[in-house]
Amino acid sequence: MDTQEKIESPKPLEAGLERWNNPRINIYRYLSVNFSMLVLGMNDAAYGALIPYLETYYGISYTVVSLLFLSPFLGYTGAAFLNNKIHVRFGQRGVAVITPLCKILSYTVTCVHPPYPVLPIVFVITGFGNGLLDAGWNAWVGNMQNANELLGFIHGAYGLGATISPLIATSMVAKGNLQWYTFYYVMLGLAVVELIICVATFKDASGAKYRAANIQTDSPAGHSRTKESLLNPITWICAIFLLCYVGVEVALGGWLVTFMINVRDGGLFPSGMVVTGFWLGLTIGRVILGFVTGRIGEKLAITAYLLISIAFELCFWLIPSFISSAVFAAWLGFFLGPLFPAVIVVATKLLPKHIHVSAIGFACAFGGGGAALFPFAVGAIAEAKGVQVLQPFALALLVALVGLWCLLPGGFSKKGLEETQRAREEGRSVRVEEGRMMWVGKLRAKIGIA
Repeated sequence: MDTQEKIESPKPLEAGLERWNNPRINIYRYLSVNFSMLVLGMNDAAYGALIPYLETYYGISYTVVSLLFLSPFLGYTGAAFLNNKIHVRFGQRGVAVITPLCKILSYTVTCVHPPYPVLPIVFVITGFGNGLLDAGWNAWVGNMQNANELLGFIHGAYGLGATISPLIATSMVAKGNLQWYTFYYVMLGLAVVELIICVATFKDASGAKYRAANIQTDSPAGHSRTKESLLNPITWICAIFLLCYVGVEVALGGWLVTFMINVRDGGLFPSGMVVTGFWLGLTIGRVILGFVTGRIGEKLAITAYLLISIAFELCFWLIPSFISSAVFAAWLGFFLGPLFPAVIVVATKLLPKHIHVSAIGFACAFGGGGAALFPFAVGAIAEAKGVQVLQPFALALLVALVGLWCLLPGGFSKKGLEETQRAREEGRSVRVEEGRMMWVGKLRAKIGIA
C-alpha cells in the first residue's frame, strides 16, 4: 500500500459511515434493496419446491434437472468480475436497471415453458442479474453504520422471500392444479415492480457520483481495484466461505422437499411445508441474531452458530422421523441465517476501504455461485446414491465453514477485528491468537495473511 492509500484509509470507527436514513433518499433506496432481496429469495427457493414437478413434466432425472442449479453459476461468475466495472461506468443506477431486466427476460422465457434445454440457458441470465444484485447491495449496506442489523434485515427479506416462495409454488401446483410454470407469472410481475422502484430510487446514483465518492476505485497507475482485491487473501477466504455457505443453504432448501418425500416418506404438501419452515427459521435467525452477533463479536458468534448448526444437522440426519426432521430443519435455518451478513461485516473491517466494493462484490457474487454448484453436485450424486446423500454433504460443508472461519485474523475476542484493522492501518501486524491457536497463525502466514 502506498503513502497516499495509507493517508486516505478510513478510521476503524463508524464515524463518517453512510446512514440508511440520511440523506432521506437512502430510506427509499434501502427499502427498494429489501424488495430486491425478497425477489431474490423467492427465485432461489422456488427451484426446490418445483423440482418434483419439473421432473414429471419433462421426464428427466436428478442429474438433468440439477442443471437448473448449475447454469446460474456462469452468470454469477460473470457478475463477480464485472461488478466493479459496472459500478465505475454506470454507478448503482446500473445495478438497479440491469438486475431486474435480466430477471424479466429470463422469467418471460420460462413462462412460455420452452423445451428443457432452453431453461438452463436463460437461467444463466438470471444468475448474472442476481449476482450483480448480491454484490452491489451487500457492499453498499455493509459499509453503513449498524451494518450487522441492516444486513440482517435485507437478508431477512431474502429469507422471507425464500419462505413464501415454496408455499406459493406448492399451493399453486399441488392445491390449485396449475402447471409449474404459472409460478413464474408471479415472478415476472415482481421483477417488473422491482425495475420500477429501483430505477425510481437509484436514478441519480450515476457513475460520476460513484467515482466522486470512491476516488480510489482505480489507482493512478491504472491498476484495477478488482485485481488488487483478488490479490488480497481475505477476499478469497470470504468468497470461498460464502461459496460453501450459500451452497449448504440452497442445497438444503433445494433438495429438502425431495428428501422428505423419498427418505422420510412425506406427502408433497407436508414436505413443501418443511422447506418453508427451514426458510422461515433462516429469516427469523437473520433478524434476531443480527442484533446479537455484533454485541458478542462476529468471530465468536459465527463459530458458535456453526457448531450449533452441526449439532442440529447431525440430529436431522440420524433421527429418522418426519416430525423431528421438520423441527431440526427449522432450527438449522435459524442458526445458519446470520452467517452471510456477518461475513460482509467482517470483510468491511479487515479489507481496506478503497477495495470494499470490488472485494465484497466479488466475494458475494462468487459465493452466490454456491447456490448453483453444490445443489447440482447433490443432484448428480443423488442420481447414483439416492437423495439421502444430502445430509452428509451438508455436514461436510458445515465443517469446512468452521475451518475457513478460523483462518480469518482477529482471534475470538469481541474487539479482535477492530484491533487487527487498527494495526494494519498503522502499518504493523498483530498476533491475537493464544498458544492453542498458533497452528492457525502458521497456516495464515503460509497463505499471506497477517
